[in-house]
Amino acid sequence: MKIGFVGLGNMGGPMAANLAAAGHEVTGFDPAGVSAEGVASAASAEEAATGADVVITMLPNGDILRSVADQIIPAMAPGAVFLDCSTVDVDSARDVAAQAQKAGLSALDAPVSGGIGGASGGTLTFMVGGDDAGFATAKPLFDIMGAKAVHCGPSGNGQAAKICNNMILGATMIVTCEAFALADKLGLDRQAMFDVVSTSSGYSWSMNAYCPAPGIGPKSPADNDYKPGFAAELMLKDLTLAQQAAEAADADTPLGAAARALYAQFVEKEDGRGRDFSAMLPRLAARGRE
Repeated sequence: MKIGFVGLGNMGGPMAANLAAAGHEVTGFDPAGVSAEGVASAASAEEAATGADVVITMLPNGDILRSVADQIIPAMAPGAVFLDCSTVDVDSARDVAAQAQKAGLSALDAPVSGGIGGASGGTLTFMVGGDDAGFATAKPLFDIMGAKAVHCGPSGNGQAAKICNNMILGATMIVTCEAFALADKLGLDRQAMFDVVSTSSGYSWSMNAYCPAPGIGPKSPADNDYKPGFAAELMLKDLTLAQQAAEAADADTPLGAAARALYAQFVEKEDGRGRDFSAMLPRLAARGRE
């Protein structure tokens, strides 16, 4: 396929490079001027989108997505697919999809899980909202960029799935860190705690696959001085999106709200910015009960 790719940062760059390595003709644009291996450079987002079968965007937030959509939708040919892989608010995803559909395009919102490692390795999970025809067209690209793509329903449902997933992740990471901090003060060895919990009812992805305690369980950012695999400020972004959606939908999410407040404190008032979201463990371990 002929693919336009807008947003070649830490996630978009490797994704575009994987598509080019698989033999697709990929033209990319990033306002920061960065490029990706095997990807031709365009002078603008419109140029990257012109004549493309599929245009993929990987952008920081809903406002930027709306702005880029205004630029590229008029440049796209009717029948092309607008595939947005950003994590944004549900309303922005649905509004951009409606704008694209009005122009005769298929629109997909397809946020990802798997982080920078998944983007580089082509093992991302895509949570996809949008029409069946667009999903069928994009499926071979999902297969290159990721290990799994789940069609979650109409436009906006990909974003809904992403923020629900990450609300669970944020809350379970916090309580996993709280449990290690409590175990320390009770004199329970961290390895013993992991051996019990990882095979008992406290099992979770945060404990078993991404343990926040250095030297315990599979290798994780905790073993690299909490350099981010998934930065705390990105977790804060996703938890904020979840709370915005919960307010709009009149959903009661008290633990999600508490997780958001803790990450806001960590990122905005402490030393969490630029650290992995699992660095909540040393933060909690250093504190007493308030």
